[in-house]
Amino acid sequence: MQRIGVIGTGTMGIGIVQVAAQQGLDVVAVEIDEGRSRAARESLGKTFDRLVERGRLGREEADAALARIRWTTLYDDLDGVEAVIEAVPERIELKHHVFRELDAVCRPDALLATNTSSLSVTEIGAVVRDQTRVLGLHFFNPVPLMALVEIVRALHTSPAVLERARGLVQQLGKTAVEVTDTPGFIVNRVARPFYNEALRLLNDGVADAATIDRIMKQALGFRMGPFELMDLIGNDVNFAVTSSLFQSYFGEPRYRPSHIQERLVKAGLLGRKTGQGYYKYER
Repeated sequence: MQRIGVIGTGTMGIGIVQVAAQQGLDVVAVEIDEGRSRAARESLGKTFDRLVERGRLGREEADAALARIRWTTLYDDLDGVEAVIEAVPERIELKHHVFRELDAVCRPDALLATNTSSLSVTEIGAVVRDQTRVLGLHFFNPVPLMALVEIVRALHTSPAVLERARGLVQQLGKTAVEVTDTPGFIVNRVARPFYNEALRLLNDGVADAATIDRIMKQALGFRMGPFELMDLIGNDVNFAVTSSLFQSYFGEPRYRPSHIQERLVKAGLLGRKTGQGYYKYER
């Protein structure tokens, strides 16, 4: 593939845009309004500046990557892309809106992928006329550093679409694992106890967040503790995924969300992106 689209330029979407542009693909990055599009463009420019300053990327290479990105608020600009990856918030009605738009403007053979981490890919794609071209491409945060991508096979996804998706993941320099369309797929299903048990320890007063994080890193070798990771991902995103899995598994106790995290979300303490979550950050 040479030209792809990305819908949404939040934490996950902008990471996908960055990786694709660095790997030589032309990218159409679609946002809901000009303000958010401008903010994403400026943020990615600063990211590339830091990579250049640290010697991880040449200036010419960075400029070439930025030049491959078309920033827009119009779905019509996706008419020639070979694949689109949706990375909007985890709300089924929002994703249905996006996929209806994609179905109307994208060429008939374009792959339509969702980056959902917890919702049903089959349900998301139900609004598309040809559901054989719908699948999940679940990246992990931070996208430029995390090697894995879950390729999610929905109920109607065709073998040919899966094969093309594997090729795209390889082009992006990532490692693919194919999974079926079940709540949480592999990684988020396994990861819930990592977060939830840490939250239970905090709630029970066994230790504070910093101590739990330190022990998980020193004793078990994790690069980040659960609270550091939740702050990085965003407490709103993490809470939404846990809540979705809890509902999808009909109230399975091991997926029960935490009131501690719910309070943080309601208070707007979402982690690094807001300057405070379980920890405070300089902005």
